[in-house]
Amino acid sequence: MRHGVKTNNLGRKIGHRVALFKNLSIALIMHKRINTTLAKAKNLRVQLEPLVTKSKDNTQHSRRTVFSYLQNNDAVSELFDTIGPKVADRPGGYLRIIKTGFRKGDGAETALIEFVDFNEVYSSKPASATGKKKVRRGRAKATAAAPATENEAASTEETAAEETAE
Repeated sequence: MRHGVKTNNLGRKIGHRVALFKNLSIALIMHKRINTTLAKAKNLRVQLEPLVTKSKDNTQHSRRTVFSYLQNNDAVSELFDTIGPKVADRPGGYLRIIKTGFRKGDGAETALIEFVDFNEVYSSKPASATGKKKVRRGRAKATAAAPATENEAASTEETAAEETAE
């Protein structure tokens, strides 16, 4: 029975699994996004998010703690110098997993795992910064069909009159 067993062993012994996630963590830190299987991506997020949280506090103790997991000076310096300051105001959820389909050879479900703050395509910008007004679809039709107040009705009549005059 699997009572209280929460980790997916991925069919590997402990030494192989530790080395796998060490290498995946280093690759993700250096490249900011990697493609892997969905099971590895989900387990990697559990392993790496506490290390990213430690990188927000740039002390020697934090660096040594993270180095004990990664054992790569380049990855530790990248994590503390580049990623840590960028995620300093984020309370958690530093990684995003996007499902990308199934692998052709064995049918394994693949995923893209990436740092949230390092993707400009998915970055959330406020509506005022983009210049667009945020409108729900159902309400946009209702307001366009019938103006709510007399001032709005008068302004629509004036704009219609100006268009016909031109």
